[in-house]
Amino acid sequence: MRILMLSSGDRVPSSRFRMHPFAAHFRAAGHECVVAASYPQKYDYFPKIGFRPSQFLKRSVRYAHWLGSRWRHDDVVIVDREVFDDPGLRFEERFRATTPRFVLDLDDGVFLRYPAKFDRLAEMSDLIVCGNSFIQEWAEARHRPTLVMPTCVEMAQYPAAALSGAAASPPRIGWMGTTGNIRYLQVVAGALRRLAAEREFELRVIVPEAGPLREVDLSGVRVEHVPWDARREVEQLSEIDIGLMPLFADNEWDKYKCGLKLIQYMAIGIAAVASPVGVNATIVDSGRNGFLAAGDEEWETALGALLTDAALRRAVGVAGRESVRQSYSVEANFPRYEAALRGLWSPAARQD
Repeated sequence: MRILMLSSGDRVPSSRFRMHPFAAHFRAAGHECVVAASYPQKYDYFPKIGFRPSQFLKRSVRYAHWLGSRWRHDDVVIVDREVFDDPGLRFEERFRATTPRFVLDLDDGVFLRYPAKFDRLAEMSDLIVCGNSFIQEWAEARHRPTLVMPTCVEMAQYPAAALSGAAASPPRIGWMGTTGNIRYLQVVAGALRRLAAEREFELRVIVPEAGPLREVDLSGVRVEHVPWDARREVEQLSEIDIGLMPLFADNEWDKYKCGLKLIQYMAIGIAAVASPVGVNATIVDSGRNGFLAAGDEEWETALGALLTDAALRRAVGVAGRESVRQSYSVEANFPRYEAALRGLWSPAARQD
């Protein structure tokens, strides 16, 4: 197959984890696979030239990608969420008109932002690759073929952290994410404050810029900000003992999240505690490969147990790593992805 992946950019998590690693596997399996990245990155612009010129540049680059796709006669185009972060559909319609098979990849509830646009994108798609079963429900309600493909990590890129079982001094609880998502720490802030009054630990926040952390009440908690570095991401994660993935239970957007942060912790063998929201409750078998916590008391209990018991951290971490290897790794899921794309040409598949 000749496959074109329309990537949002190599720094955008949806493309970093759902396109670029799979592209290498497609090539290794004998397919031609081109990854065409947004330039600038889909959600960015170049301040030196301004927003509008940056948008014009993005469209010019995508037009060149479309011309290249026509010239190559690509068999299938896979779109990361959407071509542009706006209500328009012109470029998706261009690719649909000149491509035998059109695939939409969704790893978040982006359809909540532009409902009419994504209804049309679903209608245009031969297959919707869904990051979890909640997104699949949305797609199936629009009567489209689906493939549930979790956001995955390559185990080869995630060596196990040093899990000696010895107690760290003090243990490090960690959270990695974007600056805009620091607000999620509000979910666990109360439990962290109470724990800090009883035992020593460090909260390590791995994020590009920590300004919004001032809006989270972490009084009494020892907090260290470590600037996120894409080149050292795995190494930075390996320096923590317990990972956090808090989400808001009443936020519809959070229901559609794909648990990437949680999967990253587990892939390295870090014991993680997560809110039982959306797919988190599927990824974690609480007490075995991680812990689920729905309120202050449950967060405090789970984190307290892990802080005081290094052997428990190790056992949970080992089980979590095995869960990722079996179910949430690129290596385990690539054969399903390849088979689904091949299946687009089966007699039962949509014919244009």
